[in-house]
Amino acid sequence: MTRVLKAERKEPISGETRSAVVFLHGYGANGADLLGLADPLGEHLPDTLFVAPDAPESIPGMPFGLQWFPIPWIDGSSEEESHRGLMAASEDLNAFLDALMVDEDLLPEQVVLFGFSQGTMMSLYVAPRREDPVAGIVAFSGRLLSPEMLQDDTVSRPPILLLHGDADDVVPVQSLPAAAEALQGAGWQDVYAHIMKGTAHGIAPDGLSVALAFMRDKLGL
Repeated sequence: MTRVLKAERKEPISGETRSAVVFLHGYGANGADLLGLADPLGEHLPDTLFVAPDAPESIPGMPFGLQWFPIPWIDGSSEEESHRGLMAASEDLNAFLDALMVDEDLLPEQVVLFGFSQGTMMSLYVAPRREDPVAGIVAFSGRLLSPEMLQDDTVSRPPILLLHGDADDVVPVQSLPAAAEALQGAGWQDVYAHIMKGTAHGIAPDGLSVALAFMRDKLGL
């Protein structure tokens, strides 16, 4: 049984929804953490609804922090617990995306997933396993989970933009070329990459500019 994800949202500047960007936050944060990006992005995406769901699980010992699934090397959980959490959160996110498209009368090609860290892991896991490809995935500072399963599990191949800071001390920057290689090996044609120079585990202005250009292109704007 899926859990209903609570979400914050920023309405389109134009008042008319013709596309949507779904922000997927990182471990220990919540939806509001990324929703602030809607202000600078919305100026250039006036018909875009920005939605930021909260991850479904609280983190023990972190009262206001949320997680999509447990991370063994951070919280001491087992690989089995982490995998179960990922499977459950994937079902939750799929249900959220399905409902969003129905409620807002949007097609998959009008929706972009914008992930950061663990939110990127969710985006790269869920989107290729959906029947219809989304417009694109913006994947900041994360990594590709279970790359060995990608070839067999892939159903659709949306365009993907991988971005990472070269000074990231949380998720190593080497995760970017590893993800790109696995995606291309699984048949992806549209994989793009951008390294943010001197950036730690975060989103730098140059990365956000590249992400905006990618989204405008893939949404046909």
